[in-house]
Amino acid sequence: MSNIQEEIKKVVTENRVVLFMKGSKQFPQCGFSARAVQILQAAGCTDFVTVNVLENDAVRQGIKEYANWPTIPQLYVNGEFLGGSDIMMEMFEAGELQEALKA
Repeated sequence: MSNIQEEIKKVVTENRVVLFMKGSKQFPQCGFSARAVQILQAAGCTDFVTVNVLENDAVRQGIKEYANWPTIPQLYVNGEFLGGSDIMMEMFEAGELQEALKA
């Protein structure tokens, strides 16, 4: 496992809810990232950590390899990859995201 993969794993396992995104929770820098933040907030999650992939190209590429998922944002809850903004929206509408965030 490369150093960047180890760093990503550390962030994902040491924080309950992590969103890898473009920008920050206060200043999202793409529509999908903004939507992901809004979905988490609508689900009542306030303690999530964000990682701005625009600040580090190694993280930006490494996160895609880590989950074998080609797009950003990416949501992790309790170390488990849940999906991007479309999947987050589907889970939110079905009540599944709220359940995952409670656990």
